Amino acid sequence: MRLFVFGTGYSSKAFITEIRDRFDWIGGTTRSQEKARDLEDLGVEPFLFDGQSQGEGIAAALSSATHVLVSIAPDDAGDPVLNQHGGDIAAARPEWIGYLSTVGVYGNHDGAWVDEETPCKPVSRRSVQRVAAERAWLDFASAHQLPVQIFRLSGIYGPGRNVLQKFRNGTARRLVKPGQVFNRIHVADIAGVLSAAMQRPATRIFNVTDDEPAPPQDVVTFAADLLGVAPPAEVPFETADLSPMARSFYGENKRVSNRRVKDELGYSFRFPDYRTALKDLLASV
Repeated sequence: MRLFVFGTGYSSKAFITEIRDRFDWIGGTTRSQEKARDLEDLGVEPFLFDGQSQGEGIAAALSSATHVLVSIAPDDAGDPVLNQHGGDIAAARPEWIGYLSTVGVYGNHDGAWVDEETPCKPVSRRSVQRVAAERAWLDFASAHQLPVQIFRLSGIYGPGRNVLQKFRNGTARRLVKPGQVFNRIHVADIAGVLSAAMQRPATRIFNVTDDEPAPPQDVVTFAADLLGVAPPAEVPFETADLSPMARSFYGENKRVSNRRVKDELGYSFRFPDYRTALKDLLASV
């Protein structure tokens, strides 16, 4: 089996580590020559791809790919992988195509539960682009009779990227917006869900998210307790100094169900809630 990954970042690398032994060859894209060396250290053959034109050698690599993972954000021009290499993927006819999306496609639901059947009503520009990219991939799947699985990810965290790390580098904040909740997902569970899903290659959408949507300030307080330090002072959302992107996240309030992943893939989450995950992250430092 041969895997080609568009966008070899944090989540993709966790997936590669999870399934590396199953594949005879893995190739992946990056934007810089410096990061290409990091991929080689991971056992991945690197290809440069900026999304604006076809990457050198990618068409040839795709011609023998049995599995393709796409982890590159769309832009106003659409999905860069479909735009530049959609024909190559169609010609290769891989057994499985995975596309990493976001639960941001649901938009705001005032804290109500959503699942994969909930209509998308994206708010931010990036989420509007994601909805368009998802539709393009589903149209691609239908047109070419190829299996495309879309994975809608919640807020990603894990080793080196978590609230404990923010305490260590002095950037932890306890923002409070009454009624606000977020789902999260540990990167190891992203890898686990993808690994389970690729064994059932049929076009489907899956929410990849934990069991417990929770107020963000609760996560910060729990982390402080684990570290034995006082939590930061509460900061009202209305007066917080936030970037426009960070502020936009708080405009989307919903509880995301992961029932389909459990029922259809039989997957058991390694870190079903932030408490389990943060305890493990602290112990593994």
